[in-house]
Amino acid sequence: MNVIIGPLFQVLLIAIDLYMWVIIIGVILSWLAAFEVVNRSNKFVYMVGDFVVRMTEPIQGPIRRALPNLGSLDLSPLVLILGLIFLRGVIENLYVQLI
Repeated sequence: MNVIIGPLFQVLLIAIDLYMWVIIIGVILSWLAAFEVVNRSNKFVYMVGDFVVRMTEPIQGPIRRALPNLGSLDLSPLVLILGLIFLRGVIENLYVQLI
């Protein structure tokens, strides 16, 4: 059973890490767009931004609605990353107990 579960846990950990990077890229891209460093009408910037929104909005949307309104400050990426770090720790502990 360890032959299947071990690599499965490793793939889950890699997926969590990649998803955290997508969230970080989305935050940085939104800052760059807000300060007009990047042009939103650029096709590549638009494609990256659209991809990031499509990947993160289904999870960040409910978190954003549950958090109190802080004006222009959006804490949903921070809450999501902290949740992913917690999930990563749980998976790592399960993996260690499996071995």
